[in-house]
Amino acid sequence: MSRLLLVTGGSAGIGAACCRLAPARGWERVVVHYGRDRDSAEAVAEDVRAQGAEAHVIGADVSDPAQVSELFAELTALAPGPLDLVNNAGIVAPTASLADLTPERVRRVFEVNVFGAIEVARQAVAYMRAHAGGGIVNVSSVAARLGSARQYMDYAASKGAIDTFTLGLADELASEGIRVNAVRPGLIETGIHAKGGEPDRLARIGHTPPLGRAGTAEEVAESILWLLSDRAGYVTRSILDVGGGR
Repeated sequence: MSRLLLVTGGSAGIGAACCRLAPARGWERVVVHYGRDRDSAEAVAEDVRAQGAEAHVIGADVSDPAQVSELFAELTALAPGPLDLVNNAGIVAPTASLADLTPERVRRVFEVNVFGAIEVARQAVAYMRAHAGGGIVNVSSVAARLGSARQYMDYAASKGAIDTFTLGLADELASEGIRVNAVRPGLIETGIHAKGGEPDRLARIGHTPPLGRAGTAEEVAESILWLLSDRAGYVTRSILDVGGGR
């Protein structure tokens, strides 16, 4: 049975880079998940197919457990095999200080970034137990340890929760051979900065990491897919910073 790669938030940024790189790194089947932008997800899937791999596009709001269940029902219909999960779907709200972190804003960030990620992992593990195993990489952020004061502390806190969840889940699943790790990207050239209300952010501070530049989504994708590959077969419960030394 060939391995299946599920990338949540696969329509753009780091998720899209993972999907596009996957065929070259050994995955023959890729599922491009999207939340809203089906057109972009379809474009990513076409890039995957152009490399000779099988690609499927599935939409779901990861903060809705019923929709996550539907996603995994569709996966089960795809000639099941071992599943590798890039648990990447997430949102960021506009840059703000503490006074603007309303309960409604914080709740929505946590619904997607924490509750959604945990629910996806929960259902993915049930799938793995029934279909020959797999692995998980949760996508966190260096914001989890930097705090992101006067920027998006709610986002940073949500990623801190993902780090802790990664450690606990790795401990729980190690005896079953399911490896769980996380990657913490730093300043990366993606659309997340514009979504946070700072389209010029990289131009202003992209030079500040010790390596002197922002990273690319492809560099993060390489790290994620390495952690999921057999080459990292003895790596679990690890949180890998991909932030240029930041």
